[in-house]
Amino acid sequence: MRKDFGAKPILYPQPVFILATYDEAGIPNAMNAAWGGLSEETEITLCISAEHKTAANLLARRAFTVSMADAAHVSACDYVGIVSGNEVPDKLMRAGFHTSPSAHVDAPLIEELPMALECKVISYDPDTCRLVGEIVNVTADTCVLDADGKIDPAKLRPITFDPVHHTYRVLGEVVGQAFCDGLRLK
Repeated sequence: MRKDFGAKPILYPQPVFILATYDEAGIPNAMNAAWGGLSEETEITLCISAEHKTAANLLARRAFTVSMADAAHVSACDYVGIVSGNEVPDKLMRAGFHTSPSAHVDAPLIEELPMALECKVISYDPDTCRLVGEIVNVTADTCVLDADGKIDPAKLRPITFDPVHHTYRVLGEVVGQAFCDGLRLK
């Protein structure tokens, strides 16, 4: 038996992205966004309302970073999503975040969040709120790398948004091997 929920924004997992930008004066800002994902090999698409300070900033600078929110910083990541940069210009500082300039785009990296995509704006449609960015680099702190130098989700501990219960959850255990387990059914 199934239960219908109607047309709702329910999808699992919903990564929690922290978008960071500089404003025209070079002041960093960030926001929490859960609606987005990869749309091409080096392209990310996100839903960002036009009234956000981050939207104005990324249009002015044509660049942004997307950090993966993690379990260690869940309160700070939630805070930058519930407080507007239009009203609280120092919200990054209040969240306890520090930034440094990206080496690849005109946007800040959040030092406490160990993985980020550095992106250039491809397009933004204020009517649909659709932001498309070109991923020019992925950067990760060595603290989240495995012995082979690859990003280890168990060390990163990225969080996802549960839209039904309004909670954040940590990505879970490994349950299979991609491009391998299905071969048994061939």
